[in-house]
This record gives sequence, structure tokens and C-alpha cells, in this order.
Amino acid sequence: MESGEAVSLLGERGLCQFKSYRRRWFLLAAVCLLNCSNAMSLLSTLQLWLTFAPVADKTAVYFHISLEMVNWLSIVYLLISIPFGVVATWVLDSLGLRCAVILSAWLNMMGSIIRVFSVLKFLNVGSQSYWYLFTGQCLCALAQPLIIFSPTKLAALWFPDHQRATANTIASMSNPLGILIANVLSPALVPEGKHIPLMLGVYAVPAVTACALATVGIHEKVPPTPPSASATTSTSQPFLAGLKMLLRNKPYIILAVCFGGGIGMFTCFSALLEQILCEKGYSNEFAGLNGALFTVCGLLGAFLLGLYVDRTRKFIESTKICFCLSALASIVFAVTSRFRNQAVMLAITSSLFGFFGFAIYPIAMELAVECSYPVGEGTSTGLIFVASQIEGVILMILLQALTVRVSEDPSSTCALDQDGALDWTTPVLVLAGLCSAMACFYVIFFHTDYKRLSAETNSGDLAKAEDTATADVPEA
Repeated sequence: MESGEAVSLLGERGLCQFKSYRRRWFLLAAVCLLNCSNAMSLLSTLQLWLTFAPVADKTAVYFHISLEMVNWLSIVYLLISIPFGVVATWVLDSLGLRCAVILSAWLNMMGSIIRVFSVLKFLNVGSQSYWYLFTGQCLCALAQPLIIFSPTKLAALWFPDHQRATANTIASMSNPLGILIANVLSPALVPEGKHIPLMLGVYAVPAVTACALATVGIHEKVPPTPPSASATTSTSQPFLAGLKMLLRNKPYIILAVCFGGGIGMFTCFSALLEQILCEKGYSNEFAGLNGALFTVCGLLGAFLLGLYVDRTRKFIESTKICFCLSALASIVFAVTSRFRNQAVMLAITSSLFGFFGFAIYPIAMELAVECSYPVGEGTSTGLIFVASQIEGVILMILLQALTVRVSEDPSSTCALDQDGALDWTTPVLVLAGLCSAMACFYVIFFHTDYKRLSAETNSGDLAKAEDTATADVPEA
């Protein structure tokens, strides 16, 4: 649909009075807590598997499984969320934000509780403990797309146009905040394998809290009065019609492939960081610190860029610059991580990689809505997420396949089996090369109009013209 047609959807509502409600901040807080808890206690949402990733080697020993099976606890998030991601887009755009958030909260809580069952001694599950853990992971994986897709919808429905990018940033970055907490707490909570039950119990508490808050506190699907012109047509296109429009939208396809790949790369980087570094003698604690710097700087970068874009509306310029800088940081990290005693340089490059890479995510989600309007926000952002999961699965499998088994090194800190450690030189160089290639492709080929902003601007002009015409009509 062309922008002129999109504007017509707003024309008849051009005189509508808009209003922002204070309770939008409560809804934002509820979504943030749920997103954070999913990331923190489950091993993934974009990575709740970070519950285990910083302590992957100890997890393998505790459950008497291979390191590859530990990595499958990460990959299951990707595999399940690919088909369910399509369902989640339909739920969000057809049944509404309230239904999506509450459903994800209950799935998240049940998955966290079942994961705890896997390590409770009095249940006597024995050799089945891994499968309890795996089942909990699957439930958390079902919750992931529902809550990951919600920030853009929440920002569109409840926040005025000058706050949308900031609100989306806050809600989206609560997921990396959960990852940050997992990166810092997991190595501290699990100095030995016997402490894994404590870690799972601690991470279940926020999931239960988030479920209670979402169930009791969210009552409305949409605000009584919309905060902006585009909010009145947030679900104007039926799901299948919107999906067809997206698949025919070339700028959107480019955005989905490039940023879907970017998200998949960040997922792999976060999940495999400890395994990449331990072979060169870096400790689990340093891997956790590196991951924390990666996330903290990413949160800062996303917040600053969100404020900047809300004021300037420079979505395309901001994402292109940040994508290129994050690609450069990935190259420096790939080279530096292959040397020992480079802790300072690794910390700096991880920080820069996070600062520029994380900053792109919420802005890219807003850009997806801008280039695909009037398709529903759940569908436009959800398809990018599904693409990221597909690309993430391919990358995880490819990177692990490219590793080389090396003889045991006395300086290695990997607590692996008798087969020795894995050399990650080729995989990290491939990851950096792919990141650079996608950045170049995006910079050269991505161009689009801001359809939602254009529609809102024209709607406002129409309202002013009608007001002026009414004022000029002489009295009878």
C-alpha cells in the first residue's frame, strides 16, 4: 500500500482528539518486568539461556550431559519461537496487547517453575532431570515471541508520537537488562555445579512476580482515547493481508534480513562468549564481566539513540551508522579474542560492540513499522524476529560445526570432558565477516519513506484545514 492510501485511513479521523494516560507507565513497567524476567530466569529471550551460557561447562557436569546438549538448551528457544512467532504476531494484532502479555506471563512462570523441578532432590527425578529442564525451556520459548513483540505495539497504542521510540527502547532493552543480571549473577551463584538449584530458584522469583503483576494490573486492550493518529489504525490490516503486504515490501525484506541476521549474531555471541574465551585462558568470571559490559553499554547506547531519534526522526541514518560501527567492533573482537592476556582490549571491544549493536534494535523495530505502515505493529516486528530466529539457528549450528577440537592446554580454563577444548578461531572470524557483509548490504540497498509519520503529518494538516474552514464560515 502506498503512503497516499495509508493517509486515507486516517482522513476520517483527522479531527479526533488525542490523549495520553498516566497508566501507560504502569503498562510499560509491567512489560519491562516480564521481559526482564524472561531474559533473566529462562535462558534466553533473546537469551535467557544466559542463565546457563556463562556457566555452560559446569551445567554439563551437573546434569551429566555434553556441552552440545547444553547449547541445545539455547537452540530450543530459536527452534520453538520460529513457528510460534507467526502465531504470536496473530495473537498480538488480532486478540490484542493485553491477551499477549498475560499469556506470555503465565507461560514464562510455568516454564521457570518446571525448570526448578529438574533440580529438586526430593522429587527424585533422577536421569529425567534434563528433560524437566528441557520442558521448562520449551514453555519459556513459547513466551518469548509474545513478550518480545509487545514493546512496539505498546508504544504505538499508548504513547504519543514524540515518546514512541523512547518507550520502545525502554521496553525492548529490559530484555538485555535481564541478560546483564544473568551475566553477573550466574557465575557468582554457581561457583560449583551443586549450586545450580539455587540459581534456578532465584531466577524463578521475578517470573512469578511478573505474572502476578500482568494478570492483576492489565485491564484494557487499548486506551479509551488514542494518543496519536496512527494508534487509531493500529490493527487496520487483517493478519494475512498484512503478511502479504510485508512480503511484497522490498525495503521491509531488506530490513528483516539484515537486522534479523544482526539479532541472530548477537544471540550467538552472548550464548557462546564463555566457550570462546575459556580456551584462551579467560575465566568464567571474566566472561560474565565481558557480557555485562556488552549489555550495560548496549543499554546506554539504546537509551541515548532512542532519545535522539524521538527528537530528530533520523531512523535510517542512525541505524546505518551504528550498524557499520558495530561491524568494526566485531572485527576487532574476533582478532583480539584469539590472543591471551588481552583482557582490557576485549573489555573495550565488547563494550563498543554492545553500545552500537544494541542501540540499533529498538530503532529498527520502529523503522519496521514506519516502512510497512499500515500493517499492524505485531506483524511487522514479529516477522523480523522470526527471521532472526531462523538465522540464529543456522548460525549456531554453523559456528559449532566450524570449531576444531584441540589437545588439552594447561592455560585453558574450560572445564570440559576428556576430548579437550574447542578452538573458536574460525567461527569468530566468520561471525565478524557476516556482520560486516550485512552492514554493507544494508547501507547500500536500504531506502524507504516514513509512512506512519507521513500519514500522521497529513492527518494533522487535514484537521487544521478543516478547523480553518469551519472558522471562516459566516453565521446564518
